[in-house]
Amino acid sequence: MKDLLTAVREGHVKDVPGLLAGLDRAGLRAALAELKQLRKEARGWHWNERERSRDALFVAGAGCHTGAAACATWLAGRDLMGWRRIRVTRVVEVLADRDPAWVADVAHRLAARPAAVESTYELIVGLVKLAGCPVPTTDAFVRGWAEHVSSAPWETRKTRPLTDILRADPYLPVLLPRVFELPELPPQMTWIEETAMNPCQWPVALPALVEEGLIERTALVDMCIARLLRGGKPAEQRLCLALVRRLELTEREEAGHLADWAAMAADGISTVAGHAQEVLGRMHERGELPVRSLAEFSGSVLFRTEKKLVRSQLVLIGKALRRDPSAADELLPVVAEVFGHEDIGLQERALKLVTRYLPSAGDAAREELALSAEQLSPVHQAAASEVFGDLLSERPTAEPYEEVLPIPPAPRPVAPAPATLPELIEEVTLLTSDLRSGFGGSGAPFDVSAFERTLDGLVRHAHTDRTALGNALREALTGRWRIDSEPSPHLRRWLISHAGIEIVVATLLGGESARAVAAGRPSRKPDWRCAHAALDGIRKARLWEAADAVLDGKVPFLLAVPTSHTGSLDPAVLVDRLRAYQRLGVQPGDADFGQALLRVPRGETHHGAAAAAAALGTTEGDRLAAWLRADEPLARVHRFDLKRRTHAAGDLVSTPGTWTHRVLMASEERPFIQRELPRPFHWLGEPHTPTHHLCHHWGERPEGWTSSLPQDAETLAAWMLPNISIGMAEEIRDTMRPLPALAELDAPAGEAVHLAVAYGLACRHHEDRLLAVDALLILAARHRLDAALLGEQLAVLLELGPAKPNRVAESARTAATTGAYRTTLSVLAAVLPGLLARRKAPRGLSDLLAVAAECAEHCGAVRVEPIPGLAETAARGGSSQLVRQAVRLKTAWDQKAGPA
Repeated sequence: MKDLLTAVREGHVKDVPGLLAGLDRAGLRAALAELKQLRKEARGWHWNERERSRDALFVAGAGCHTGAAACATWLAGRDLMGWRRIRVTRVVEVLADRDPAWVADVAHRLAARPAAVESTYELIVGLVKLAGCPVPTTDAFVRGWAEHVSSAPWETRKTRPLTDILRADPYLPVLLPRVFELPELPPQMTWIEETAMNPCQWPVALPALVEEGLIERTALVDMCIARLLRGGKPAEQRLCLALVRRLELTEREEAGHLADWAAMAADGISTVAGHAQEVLGRMHERGELPVRSLAEFSGSVLFRTEKKLVRSQLVLIGKALRRDPSAADELLPVVAEVFGHEDIGLQERALKLVTRYLPSAGDAAREELALSAEQLSPVHQAAASEVFGDLLSERPTAEPYEEVLPIPPAPRPVAPAPATLPELIEEVTLLTSDLRSGFGGSGAPFDVSAFERTLDGLVRHAHTDRTALGNALREALTGRWRIDSEPSPHLRRWLISHAGIEIVVATLLGGESARAVAAGRPSRKPDWRCAHAALDGIRKARLWEAADAVLDGKVPFLLAVPTSHTGSLDPAVLVDRLRAYQRLGVQPGDADFGQALLRVPRGETHHGAAAAAAALGTTEGDRLAAWLRADEPLARVHRFDLKRRTHAAGDLVSTPGTWTHRVLMASEERPFIQRELPRPFHWLGEPHTPTHHLCHHWGERPEGWTSSLPQDAETLAAWMLPNISIGMAEEIRDTMRPLPALAELDAPAGEAVHLAVAYGLACRHHEDRLLAVDALLILAARHRLDAALLGEQLAVLLELGPAKPNRVAESARTAATTGAYRTTLSVLAAVLPGLLARRKAPRGLSDLLAVAAECAEHCGAVRVEPIPGLAETAARGGSSQLVRQAVRLKTAWDQKAGPA
């Protein structure tokens, strides 16, 4: 046993099987106890020593176990697996003399552990071969098998076709059907090129094996179709669809799945639905598609938003009616589903189809169609009247239009700091558990109220009974904090870099001394490159100051705790807090008071609070009074055009290339900030010119930044525009997160805020556009939206090129469908003139016109004057979507023109 332990420590894995062979059952048990102790010790070794002995420890432990469950647990240990592949042959060698049933039990127990299969797949296969038992069929093992055979061609120096690998795999007949039953297919299977005949891809390999007779064709077809019906990720659907296409189903196979094709056409993703339509079309040509089945699934297909699918289905229905006009009673009411489609071109197709076969329909079908015709766009009402005549009921007088906007978000008051110690401990535990006690992060939104009231609570309770607070925190956070009197350099670096609530807690627990707290403060002017880092710096300064306050316990509470969830602070409340400080003889902290000034609203409406502040007769009272009377923004901003010469990939070069042009906002110098506020705030008063760089804060949560400057939405928007604009131009996700928070601030929204929203409305990614639409609707609900200004900003972005009309149209349609038709039309009325004036209409202009026309049909014109260029575009003639939508918008505008 001594030799065994020495071999394990030195990493001599090749000696382990021979040494184990010389131990009896008692010796194995004794050796196992030593190995378990050695395993615990190894967790504290240097990684070089741990890696050297890992394989030997793994093999020796497997050979010493006599119970299958315990052996499987040992083999599944993460600390023993490491990053390298396990030496399967050594483990199989030490278990070679065990009972095959015992070995099979170990293999199947490992296969039942999803977390272990990824690293032990080859070991499980080795144990199965050793035991001669059936292969496991658990989801985890099946996934491991699929990943293994998918990756095998790329792990050999000379590429080996997947067909050869699968042909030689003895488990293919058992495991392949199980693969298609997995909740999600392994990504290695779905990395395919549908048009490439790559022998290392599943859509090529499986049909080849079908031809060889190694895979049953009917079973594979059924599995693929079942997976397509089941739905799932687009990549999985593409794989199964590629397999179906490569298998080239026979007419009999297609006919056997009629109900499946109908379901795919109704509910599948676009590519799957398109293929199902093709199959159904072939079945119709062969006379294998009953009219009743066609009618049943056509209703769902025609309700889809994809224009291509709707158009193809109308063609299929037209062919069916041409073959059998007597089917009009069943099929024409289904066609009427398209009368309510947003695309007027599809509405026209449906109306023409109904017009052609209406004579073959019965009276009941005619009445139903006439009733459905009321959904048609006004541009088609005249044609519908000619078709249905008296059957078309006269439309009732429309009620006056009423705009539907969301309820303006009301400021939510910030609750007082936790009054009792248990409440405070619970708040601290929640904030420190997920490392979101600072600004942002990519997780849940930063809770300004929770952060501020908890920070205030720590200061308050440290003032009343610091010892009791420290004891309660130590008990609650045992095992999660270093509470030594001399913290490690690593802990100090972590605290200084993160600087969240943790630094105050560590100070209270004794983890940071007063000297360390003082050393953590900025000793010189920070080199901040962006507003996000500057605002983080303000927060850090406040936290270090609060950490200092809990050490001496003299500060009774914090001044800068907001009264609203947006970060706004009522000036009267701040005056009361300063009065309490004066009564107690407490000197306000520089960072705390500076943040309080940035949070109070300024202007004439607060001169009463300014007089009360001046009456205090203190330096801070005079500073607050002057600040409240200053009716000007934190920093004045102005438009700044940033041009850049780039390659197509976007890299800055000195040789001629493609010019990109972005509209941004620059801020002017504000000496008052640098004169009146402490050093961490000085960045806010410096002049700033935007650059083309994207800072690393683009994916973080913005609530903490906006709560630092809740009265200066314009300044914040100007400083955040570089990330927002780059996100739109380079199609980066999550750069629009600040928009709703900016719109929710109780501050004027000017050119910078509207420009930021304009960039958001032109984003590529749908979730980012939704954030911009939310911001637009919030501004409108708060009566802070300048629709003409937003339209002008969008027109500028569309003119310069980074924005695309079709994306703006999608955002506008989303906003309109919430009920904000007049608001949306007011914005589009300012966007369209510049686009209509172009010699060549930009791609997507017809989409913008369609949204504007829909809005005008609901709410009427937003002004008496026509949209410049609209009449000329409508008069061009022809059947293009551009002209058709221009005619539609002009018709609706002229019919409902009137004052806004």
